[in-house]
Amino acid sequence: MAAAKTETEDGPCCPICLEQLNIPRQLPCAHSFCEKCLQSHITTEAAKHEKLGYVKCPVCRNSAIPPIKDRPSSEWALLFPISRVLQSFLPAKMKVNRLCDASKTEGDDVPAEGFCVFCKEAMCGDCLKLHRRQKISRDHTIISAEELDCNPENFMKFAEGFTCSQHQGEDIKYYCKDHNIPCCSTCFFNGHKNCAKVIDLKNELPSLLCECKPDKIIDDMNKIENHLKTFMDTNEDFINNLEPHINKMIDQIRDVRKKINSLIDELEKNVKTEGIRIYKEIVLKKQEENHQCLSLFHSVRNSHYLFETVQKHGSSLQMFLMVEKMKSQLQSYYNLVEENYEKTDTITVEVQFSSTIQSILSDSLSQLGKVVTTTSSITLPLTCSKRPTKDCSVEREGVIDLKVLTEDTPWYTGLTFLPGDRVMLADNNSSKCILLSSSYQFITSHTLTDKPWNICVLDDQRMAVSLYNQNKIQILYVIGDTIRPVRMITTKYNCNGIAAAGKGEMVVNGYCGNRKSQWSLINMRGDVKCTHQYDSPYTNYFNYIALNNMKTRVYVSVYTKHSLLCFDMDGRKLFTYSHDNLRLPSGIAVDRYDNIYILGYMSDNIHQLSPDGSLIQVVNTGVPKYPSVICILQRKDVLIITNNSDVRKLHIYHLK
Repeated sequence: MAAAKTETEDGPCCPICLEQLNIPRQLPCAHSFCEKCLQSHITTEAAKHEKLGYVKCPVCRNSAIPPIKDRPSSEWALLFPISRVLQSFLPAKMKVNRLCDASKTEGDDVPAEGFCVFCKEAMCGDCLKLHRRQKISRDHTIISAEELDCNPENFMKFAEGFTCSQHQGEDIKYYCKDHNIPCCSTCFFNGHKNCAKVIDLKNELPSLLCECKPDKIIDDMNKIENHLKTFMDTNEDFINNLEPHINKMIDQIRDVRKKINSLIDELEKNVKTEGIRIYKEIVLKKQEENHQCLSLFHSVRNSHYLFETVQKHGSSLQMFLMVEKMKSQLQSYYNLVEENYEKTDTITVEVQFSSTIQSILSDSLSQLGKVVTTTSSITLPLTCSKRPTKDCSVEREGVIDLKVLTEDTPWYTGLTFLPGDRVMLADNNSSKCILLSSSYQFITSHTLTDKPWNICVLDDQRMAVSLYNQNKIQILYVIGDTIRPVRMITTKYNCNGIAAAGKGEMVVNGYCGNRKSQWSLINMRGDVKCTHQYDSPYTNYFNYIALNNMKTRVYVSVYTKHSLLCFDMDGRKLFTYSHDNLRLPSGIAVDRYDNIYILGYMSDNIHQLSPDGSLIQVVNTGVPKYPSVICILQRKDVLIITNNSDVRKLHIYHLK
């Protein structure tokens, strides 16, 4: 295990090996790793999947598609760009020699001696001489390779505009507010030219930068780093103080030893052995916690280096694009801190002696005493800023027209986001699942054996569709641009709402007869883990279902009772939400802050609730008539709604 490195002078470190970055390769999400570490991660992922089309970032788990798709996964790490900004912070011996771009096109590996700021090309000595001789390029600014690697300011001049991650070599020129995506010209014409809000970055950068608040992002990064460091320091202090506690136990035994017979010798030996075992076990656990925390710390620190460099030396375009990347990074950091590093355990180790002298005189060692370990948690104050619940507004962004998908009138009863921000629709009328790209363009469809009701994603490649007429659940494989059926699960009742519960499990609700509705926890093999039944006067009593982010609460829309029910995983009802302006509630979704969103099918609105079920607001403006299904892409705060009035359209919103 690498030693802890948190001081600034250590420079950027790899979040995987925790050593200084060696040939730092950068993924589209802006996280960087050693070339060998990244390739090892890719190889491990490839071994788990039959056909790997992308790799997930080890830190934020965002999908990264290799720039050249037909290359084998054993070469993917080499395809991702070197982070020259982070490289500029590394010692000279760890610099990566860049090759002449012109020579590379001819298959030669000639080291670059300089870089043309205007042409954005690396050149060898011969190319530089030719470049200076030509009239059209003799006045171009040239930066030597040494100056570029040693000064991030020079690199930012060289890399004036960040290029598109989807179309190699094309500069970012537009920003689509409908999808929160920076675009090159190809992106714009292929997927965003019909969007309502596409901004020309050349003209709108000042106002966009003003909205971005770069200083606030720097402040948040500092807070996350400080919190992670506090977590590691707390564990380190505990490790340092643990040995004196073990020694104190031994001293206690020695004091008692003066008053009792030879059995105490055996007890002392037992306590010593147990104490050493506990010490090793606890230290190993705490060191592993710190190792994982340190990995996240270095990832935040690398992002910090990258962001501050762009802020100090980059152009307005670079600053804006970097802010957009860091927004999603920050939230993933918040989520990881909240999930793993808000609390750390302190463990009390002590000797419990028997209450009477008779137990001491007993010939049974277990009656003399034993080592007892007690675990308690210390809550570390999370200094990272979080968005107040009431500040999260729902703002309409645009409408996507899906007329090209089918000639028949569709009825989209299911909707979910897949890895890579793709979208899957369940069309009840045509009995199909329809796969869309991240820009809502048709990719493919798959015909089901019956009419689907709802749909959910179980893991990176598998999803589940409820077929309520057949009392079945269809498990599907989504690999690349293909949809393939895997398994059919038969249930004892009709399946309405379905939602992923983690670990390949799902919760499913429906009517089970005898005036009862129920929801069940089921795994992908069809094993029912638990079932909870409730009185139900109607067959469509339970409609849609959702879970909170920690998978500890179940939300069910009660169609005919105009309410939302919340249960814990043991089936106990925690609260009921109803409102005079909530009529026939349908789809449910949860945002990254665990706020709940429920659609009023007949009241034409969205009810936004806090995690405890309190009303935040009722959104009436901009909501289509008869809203049916709702889904949230948490990473981008994008919300999509289908409806039964204008059935061929998706309505896009942003949570701001």
